Amino acid sequence: MYAEKLLPHDLEAEEAVVGSVLIDGDCFSRVAPYIKADDFYRERNQLCFAACEALFQRNEAIDQVTLARELSRASQLETVGGMAYLSHLISVTPTSVHSEHYATVVARTATMRKLIDVASRISTLGYQDTDDIDATLRQAEDALFTVRGTESQRGFMPLRQIYDQYLEDQAAIADPIRENSGPVMVGYSDLDELLGGVQRSDLVILGARPSLGKSTLALNICLNAAKNGASAGVFSLEMSREQLALRILSSEAEIDSHRLRLGLVTEAEGDRITDAIGQLSDLPVYIDDTPFQSMIEMRSKARRLSLEHGLDLLVVDYLQLIQGRSGRSDNRVQEISEISRSLKIMARDLNIALITCSQLSRGVEQRTGHRPLLSDLRDSGSIEQDADVVMFLHREDVYFTEEEWAQQFPARPYPKNVADLIVAKHRNGPTGNLQLFFRDNFVRFDSYHQVDEF
Repeated sequence: MYAEKLLPHDLEAEEAVVGSVLIDGDCFSRVAPYIKADDFYRERNQLCFAACEALFQRNEAIDQVTLARELSRASQLETVGGMAYLSHLISVTPTSVHSEHYATVVARTATMRKLIDVASRISTLGYQDTDDIDATLRQAEDALFTVRGTESQRGFMPLRQIYDQYLEDQAAIADPIRENSGPVMVGYSDLDELLGGVQRSDLVILGARPSLGKSTLALNICLNAAKNGASAGVFSLEMSREQLALRILSSEAEIDSHRLRLGLVTEAEGDRITDAIGQLSDLPVYIDDTPFQSMIEMRSKARRLSLEHGLDLLVVDYLQLIQGRSGRSDNRVQEISEISRSLKIMARDLNIALITCSQLSRGVEQRTGHRPLLSDLRDSGSIEQDADVVMFLHREDVYFTEEEWAQQFPARPYPKNVADLIVAKHRNGPTGNLQLFFRDNFVRFDSYHQVDEF
């Protein structure tokens, strides 16, 4: 006969937490960041802690008398055991000095109970008869990551400790032998100078209208970063990995992408292809081309990549193709808001630079000059709010023919293949404009000042 195992709990720690608050009401603010009422295993302790929280929110004193009054008001005093139980809590708590330690014990056992509950739900999913295994796996990963919903509290940190970390980060930048922990350089000197590289934990939005080259630029940045020693990942929700690989190969071998796709290459070009494949194969670049993914699934994969191979830069192409939590599009603005916030959280959680491509609204097409603005970010204003850097790609030659340009701007040369990269928002530095040159036959952006033709 097998006895059922009890769920993880520590009643002594639970009583010590509430007892500490009753001994010293001020210590509630010290334990509140670690736990909430639902984290208590015994109901009477849940009720007591919830009542203490109510008193704290009303800025009232917390002691045995006020707690008893609050519980009586909710008709819960007898449920918890009356004044006798409150007296018991005080008597079994030696001191309130260790209240934070008691709280962490309660939080740990609560997490273990949640993990057991999630394991049970995942087990139920495993017994279901379904043909959609991908959907089942997403549900299982979603359930598992809910356990991590309450991340470790950062809290306040002494200024000295912050500066210590700053000096360590600067040393990592100056010493290339040390493990990468500084910003990720994008490989375009003007942009690197303006941004100081893409900082870790930053969310960078690269916006443009369709067919202006935002995916190409994001991919070029990814490759440049990898050549500089960064480990990079790409979530391609629009193009297949084979298409991306051909684009990369065309750019690296400098062979016309159309001829490369058709296999119409010369013997000399074939040699360049072989050399380029050898060089590209050594780069730490990883591509996931799963078309319909949720944030939970992407975060799980990115975390796994970070643990197994390291991860410095992540590119997501593109934001509006990420599947919302509900899977419905009836409130797309809210879904996009949740997605953009989740992307920012993922960048901070994994300590990576995260570049996300984003579509712009049709307002760009209707505006004279067609230069994008922050208000053009499609579906949600929260994208601008969550992003640390917002960049727009703009090309005049897409909107003007050579004849139309000569009529309107006779004194200015036609900007054939010239792209403006507009840094419209930079949370921690200056904004500005810079120019790139788009080599359309090689599907590649080069720094403008490196192009001989100009």
